[in-house]
Amino acid sequence: MESNKEEQITTVSEENIYKLNGRVPLRKAIPFGLQHVLAMFVSNLAPVLIVCSAAVLRSNGAHLSSAEITQLLQCAMFVAGIGTCLQLYPVGIIGSGLPIIMGVSFTFLGSLLVIATNPDLGYEGMVGAVILGGIFEGFVGLSAKYWRKYLTPVVSACVVIAIGLSLLPVGMDSWGGGSGVKDFGSWYHLVVGAFTLIVCLVSREVLKGVYKNLNVLVGLVFGYVLAIIFTVAGIAPMVDFSGIHKTIQEVGVFSIPKLVFLTSHKPVFNLGAFFTIAIVFLVSAAETTGATTAVCTGALGRDLKMKELRGSLAVDGFSSAISGCFGCLPLTSFSQNIGLVTMTQVINRFTILMGALILILASLFPPLGAFFNSLPQAVLGGCTVMMFGSIMYEGIKMLKECKFDDRTMIIVSLSFSIGVGLTQTSGNFFAAFPSAVGDVFNGNAVAGVFVVSLLLSLFLPKKAKVE
Repeated sequence: MESNKEEQITTVSEENIYKLNGRVPLRKAIPFGLQHVLAMFVSNLAPVLIVCSAAVLRSNGAHLSSAEITQLLQCAMFVAGIGTCLQLYPVGIIGSGLPIIMGVSFTFLGSLLVIATNPDLGYEGMVGAVILGGIFEGFVGLSAKYWRKYLTPVVSACVVIAIGLSLLPVGMDSWGGGSGVKDFGSWYHLVVGAFTLIVCLVSREVLKGVYKNLNVLVGLVFGYVLAIIFTVAGIAPMVDFSGIHKTIQEVGVFSIPKLVFLTSHKPVFNLGAFFTIAIVFLVSAAETTGATTAVCTGALGRDLKMKELRGSLAVDGFSSAISGCFGCLPLTSFSQNIGLVTMTQVINRFTILMGALILILASLFPPLGAFFNSLPQAVLGGCTVMMFGSIMYEGIKMLKECKFDDRTMIIVSLSFSIGVGLTQTSGNFFAAFPSAVGDVFNGNAVAGVFVVSLLLSLFLPKKAKVE
């Protein structure tokens, strides 16, 4: 029986914003959709910049040009919008029908860099591996009914908590000005981030009705204005609009994303590159399982259905393959947007569709994307720290539903001790293993927590003896 949040609705109403189905007036749907785009915009582009700037071309050993990287950023917005549309409104069995935002994944960073910087594989080999890996994960998702029973509630809860934990340093890095910047931790980054967070909290209390859940967008706007004031007054260089002019020079005002098969960098399909990335696609599937579960428990107040899990993972994989066809990186469900959904309870698919269409529109007009990309990291950090924490909170609520006994204690304790501990060691814990192993587990707490909790859940006796 459908809950009030999921009933089929044909009328247009503001109250539908808290319901999965139904139309919301555009004057409400667009700002709420824009809020989702701004929450994930920079994170969607950052992996493309990191990997594609370091990648070498297999054909001549050179690097991708600035204009080519700009076009790939354009493709990243386009495929994220397409993947989100598939999640919201399934095509056949592909898609969950849930309020899930797709974007370029950080999970694959280490493995992609290994492939893309190898002169024998290069950028072309990386693209080929993304296409094959995406298809592989897509079929893994479609076969979910055969392995879903192994993802017990305690494993799902551990994965969701690990996702929240892994995002905490991302939020704080942003608040400090962005990972790797020279002025990290400068007073103006901290002030703008704190101001943004305070505006988010105050607006959530002051605004009434549906508007209170626009608190993240309000914080982004006020934080952005303060950063512009700091820049114009010469206090601190926080906003750089030169990227908009540069984008117009290199790509133009209007541009259609181009398939990689129509460029001079056609994909190369290498079995070794595929195996390097295949395990990471399984980790991505675990993250998406956790994120999809968090949406159902945190926003819809019910358990995840099999067809939703199958459809969600199918999109995760096949949209990654589509992304590879545009020369871009794999996609996954964006955890910061899951946090936004569970925190605001705005679950309406039509509203989030507006965000997906804004992404697609930004990809067709590159200067619009460059404008969004000028948003300072400190502003994003101030907005996202609580959203990331809310994911961990949902995981703790899921864990509360599990039976608390010795067996659960062992699974949870060892999963986090090993999975999170691996990311905090002083050296490479897996130095004796192939580099791909370290790339997966040393920098990704979710991978370690997932593997350890899954193995313990499978092999620990159901009735542990208690002395």
